[in-house]
Amino acid sequence: MLHSFTRNHNDLSTDAGFQFEFFCDCCGNGFKSTFKDSATYGKKQKGSKIGKGFGLLGGIFGGELGDLGNAVERGEDFINEHRGSDSPQWRKEQEAAFDEAQEEVRPHFRKCPACSAWVCDDCWNEDEGLCITCAPRESAYVAKARNEAMRRNIDEEAETAQVWHGKLENRITICPKCGKPAGDGKFCNNCGAPLSMIKCPNCGAMVAQGLKFCGECGSPISTVGICPECGTENPPGTKFCGECGTKL
Repeated sequence: MLHSFTRNHNDLSTDAGFQFEFFCDCCGNGFKSTFKDSATYGKKQKGSKIGKGFGLLGGIFGGELGDLGNAVERGEDFINEHRGSDSPQWRKEQEAAFDEAQEEVRPHFRKCPACSAWVCDDCWNEDEGLCITCAPRESAYVAKARNEAMRRNIDEEAETAQVWHGKLENRITICPKCGKPAGDGKFCNNCGAPLSMIKCPNCGAMVAQGLKFCGECGSPISTVGICPECGTENPPGTKFCGECGTKL
């Protein structure tokens, strides 16, 4: 018998029997055929049991029964060698089982006259008499096209949408003493100078230590705090004199 759709299938057969699964050329889903016992395998098992029975009797009674048991076992070994999955009898059974399996699953598949693909009922357009690859269902195709257009519109809008309003600038702290990038700590990574900010006496803006003028208003920045009471020089930003405690 000629096999009309054999491309997408798996052979699950064993020595004990035959089973096949067939797949849809479109979606990949499929069906398994009913498992069919191998007559060759059944004869092999039956002969093996007979040989073992005579061997057991021979072990009990000895003599001719023992010789007969050994002969049967040797004959069975020879027969079994020709009853495996490589034997002509098993191959013939397999071909017949494959033909039956195809006939069993055939009602679940349709052959597309346009592309010659075998497809399942889910992938068959009954109105057009073609597979859905050649003739997609109108409602499904319209829904797919509409959703693809929606995704394109969203992507186009996203390309022009402004989602951040900040300034693209890289803030790097420069040490006022050595002039090198100082890092993110309280002291410069290169020279160890303090990086604490002082307040401009004119506008109140925070100014890095070591700068002589405010970056906001241009007012001169006092580099030291002179105590009006004792005249002690205090570090910039000190609120009270370190010598007498007078408020600066």
